[in-house]
Amino acid sequence: MGLIELLGLAGSVSMLSGWRLYATVLVTGLAMRSGWVPLPEQLQMLDVLANPWVLGIAAFGAVMEFLADKIMWLDSAWDAIHSLIRPVGGALLALAIVDPGDPTWQVIAFLLGGGAAFAAHAGKASARAAVNTSPEPVSNLMVSTTEDVATVGLLALAFANPVAAAVIAAALLVLSIVLIVVVGRAVRRFLRQTRKRPDPV
Repeated sequence: MGLIELLGLAGSVSMLSGWRLYATVLVTGLAMRSGWVPLPEQLQMLDVLANPWVLGIAAFGAVMEFLADKIMWLDSAWDAIHSLIRPVGGALLALAIVDPGDPTWQVIAFLLGGGAAFAAHAGKASARAAVNTSPEPVSNLMVSTTEDVATVGLLALAFANPVAAAVIAAALLVLSIVLIVVVGRAVRRFLRQTRKRPDPV
């Protein structure tokens, strides 16, 4: 696996960690344990993800996240709790993927991986907060299920074709940033309108 493929894999996994950290770790670990993802020598550090204890904890977290993400406002509370956990997880996964013998690339991967995970997390959290303003629960359920399917699908693509996955992940990252800006403007507009309303007599 060359440098471009490694960077593509690191970028994809980091970005997906911002959506579903536990599922990302679980699927990656299962793929390694089953032999679907043969690790090159420089990625043997990731073998820890196939450890039964790591898989068990990741599976428990993935189930909890799956359930919490389907309930209006509980999903936003879960996102708030994971505002630090997901970016750090994404940064550590990216760090584990690059060549451990090159400190420069490790620092770059750690920073970019954490930044990608944080942007993806912030975009997801912003979009879900906006969706939660809808009184019906169907929109929330549909968005959450789409995120589940997209995460697993992009992980499979990242293992099979890291460069293609990186291109899609970059597009989704741009979409996440757009969502942050759009939702932020909508919130500011709402707050301005609230302040302008005359107080009831």
